[in-house]
Amino acid sequence: MSKNAASPRDVLTPDSLALLQGIADAGSFAAAARAAGMVPSALGYRVRQIEDALDVLLFDRSSRQASLTAAGHELLREGARLLAEVDAIANRVRRVATGWESQFTLALDGIIDRRTVFELCEQFFALKPPTRLRLRDETLSGTLAALSSGQADLALGVVAEASTVVSLQTRPLGSLRFVFAVAPHHPLAHAPEPLSDDVLGQHRAVAVADSVPRGGGLTLGLLAGQEVLTVPGMPDKLQAQLRGLGAGFLPECLARPYIESGRLVEKRVERAERVVHVAYAWRKTPEAVRGKALQWWLQQLESKVTRQALVGERITPSR
Repeated sequence: MSKNAASPRDVLTPDSLALLQGIADAGSFAAAARAAGMVPSALGYRVRQIEDALDVLLFDRSSRQASLTAAGHELLREGARLLAEVDAIANRVRRVATGWESQFTLALDGIIDRRTVFELCEQFFALKPPTRLRLRDETLSGTLAALSSGQADLALGVVAEASTVVSLQTRPLGSLRFVFAVAPHHPLAHAPEPLSDDVLGQHRAVAVADSVPRGGGLTLGLLAGQEVLTVPGMPDKLQAQLRGLGAGFLPECLARPYIESGRLVEKRVERAERVVHVAYAWRKTPEAVRGKALQWWLQQLESKVTRQALVGERITPSR
């Protein structure tokens, strides 16, 4: 490091981290400079300042593409975590001052009924709170990961076991029955029932990708060696199966209208009926210091009718 080089604290600012991420996303210094409204030489100088302060190379300049080095990848990964923590600190400070979170983020698993969520959002905004709402689409263990990493304040539809996470509190949300369904023109639509795993394994499955950012995540209902079409969310899985691109299990509440209209065919399988129990979860905080937005959402979830609607259960009138 040169004697005149800035210190890491001088250069590792939110703007600098955003600039580095912009280069990584654009794939070149020239494209990133255009997007940032800078001349390439000025952008290159900023990057060299950061590299000098850290005494590392962040980008491989041996080709026209701006490829991150291992150190660059690590900086952006840790930088994203630091920026999230800065946002969390600002959120906590505002909560202390006003009682309301400046931003409240909900992590929503793909099985959660979006219409019910938006109805709740309407009710929340009717209070005219000074809180911005943010909704995150997640799947399987990614729903819990968003909460435990601090990227969400409340998670709806936690499938993974969250009770072992000491820092979280959970409550049951409901149960979803899954049915095996295929398009009428799919070969399995006319196969003898119940379908064995040997028969299922000969046909492509449609699976939803786990949204957890690192690691393999969860995989449900797939057979060893089976061809798989992986899609980003439950609505995409439904569309793929309606088109006959594959087969698989769908939440009954999602599949039932299409089964009744003849666009999907429900098939019995040999394996045990699949019922998934889901929960909602939030980070442990004493009730006295909970933000007003979290208090409001938790209060809504105390309603059995609301919980049933969120998981698409058929609501039965109480006696």
